[in-house]
Amino acid sequence: MFAPTEDQRSLIETVGDAARRVLGATLKEDDEAERFRKEYISELGAVGLCGVTTPERFGGLGLGIVEYALVLEEIAKVSASYAVSVAVTGLPQAILRDFGRPDQQDAWLPGLASGALLGAFALSEPDSGSDAAAMLSTARREGDGWVLNGTKFWITHGGYADVYVVMARTGGPGPKGVSAFLVPAGAPGLSFGKKEEKMGMRASPTVELVMDNLRLPADALIGAEGEGFRVAMAALDSGRITIGAVAVGLSQAALDVAAPYAKQRRAFGQPIIEHQGVGFMLANMAIQIEGARLLVHKAAWLRDQGQPYSHVAAMAKCAATDCAMAVTTDAVQVLGGYGYTREYPVERYLRDAKVMQIVEGTNQIQRVVIARHLSRAYGP
Repeated sequence: MFAPTEDQRSLIETVGDAARRVLGATLKEDDEAERFRKEYISELGAVGLCGVTTPERFGGLGLGIVEYALVLEEIAKVSASYAVSVAVTGLPQAILRDFGRPDQQDAWLPGLASGALLGAFALSEPDSGSDAAAMLSTARREGDGWVLNGTKFWITHGGYADVYVVMARTGGPGPKGVSAFLVPAGAPGLSFGKKEEKMGMRASPTVELVMDNLRLPADALIGAEGEGFRVAMAALDSGRITIGAVAVGLSQAALDVAAPYAKQRRAFGQPIIEHQGVGFMLANMAIQIEGARLLVHKAAWLRDQGQPYSHVAAMAKCAATDCAMAVTTDAVQVLGGYGYTREYPVERYLRDAKVMQIVEGTNQIQRVVIARHLSRAYGP
């Protein structure tokens, strides 16, 4: 997508206004205190930003992934933490939309789409992050229900969410033994461990999830037994696009601070943007952002068109998050000593950027996905 349509421009403006109004006043305070405000998600949901791709019959906007990417980029320009929260509460919606039964959709989608309810996704474990098929959490049949045991790590919204999509092993080793479950907050046997003290994304809670004989009814299963790994990978493919969009928004926010500063700051008799060393740095930042944005939009467009997109989503996630790390680092450098202080937000942008090279599959794993695609594409 080379230019947004009129409707998309209107959406971008609405999102920007809402994000600045809802999130802007407490950004620094919440980062320093590691405070998550669940009510902010409700406020963003009230203007439609939590259910962008959820069908209208469930209270969503019924738009495509391209529009979703635009929304997340715009929120991330204000707060990457809350952009990630909107993306994460969107994951259960995407899973329920594509794999859920009608009764599950009716029970959860309207609340999630409106922001009245908060969703979460629980896949990673202490010893199975990138190697998701090696998970150890189990789900066994007991009577007319299921009993789940195990520990999940790195759960965004852990302890805050109203519903969790949890992956657990119902069969033998490998991906075919994994199933997906809907776990409501307050389910017997569900508890939460330590909250991670993170370098960045500090307004987004990351918490350990513990299942100790967690009891669920039979209808908590999403899709068919043994289909959980496919459910998870489909969610992660879309999630790579959304994380890419957040990374682009964060990168743009950093450039939007660095370039005006370089025009105002003077050294040796002229604005520092006129010095080639700084001007070229800013130019490279702009080039990287535009390239990452186009790749994210291409992946989103392919997804919307029903065309193969997994390898492009991996490229987009990898390029956009590497871009965010490079651009935020350079933004700190352009501001010099001020960039290293909390007087300007670029130090927070830098801290927020790093984790995006890790989540939704590390960028090393993305390169594995891309290399495998190339191997298939270039011969038997």
